Amino acid sequence: MSEHKKVAILISGGGSNMVTLAKSMTGDHPGRPCLVLANSADAGGLAKAADMGIPTAVVDHRPFGKDRAAFEAELVKPILAAGADIVCLAGFMRVLTAGFVSHFEGRMLNIHPSLLPKYKGLHTHARAIEAGDAEAGCSVHEVTPLLDDGPILGQATVPVVAGDTPDSLAARVLIQEHKLYPAVLRRYAAGDRTQVLLP
Repeated sequence: MSEHKKVAILISGGGSNMVTLAKSMTGDHPGRPCLVLANSADAGGLAKAADMGIPTAVVDHRPFGKDRAAFEAELVKPILAAGADIVCLAGFMRVLTAGFVSHFEGRMLNIHPSLLPKYKGLHTHARAIEAGDAEAGCSVHEVTPLLDDGPILGQATVPVVAGDTPDSLAARVLIQEHKLYPAVLRRYAAGDRTQVLLP
């Protein structure tokens, strides 16, 4: 078995996708978590990562104000220091500039709670319900400088049911996110970019 790919996971909150990714990277999985990085010390996922023995780091975006480049110059340091081969955005709520993305072009994944190319950006579940969509879901895509753009590496669909609220739909989509993201990462870390499609 060749050496494992090192995976850095970026979070902003509780890190439920981070936890499923980290837990999936065992046994014959080609990747191993090398860092969990948050943009706030309050991110609940930091304690979960520490409990799993994964190194953590925080680069708080607030002191940088609107200076994204300065924030990203600091954000990139722990990732490079950890020797990450792959970067996974897992509920990381800062928009990254082309300057940051270019460091990890072709090596960075994001999960987005819609069936891209529909509903880029925020409030995806409310928008799917308002549009009367029969299906919603989530997508894992390679990160490019354009927001929620880039080659789609996997999707999972969830039916929209009568009486759904954004919260009830989000909860069902999250269950699929926890299946889809680890499945895509496993393939991606092995160098396979075939789409993963979950019903």
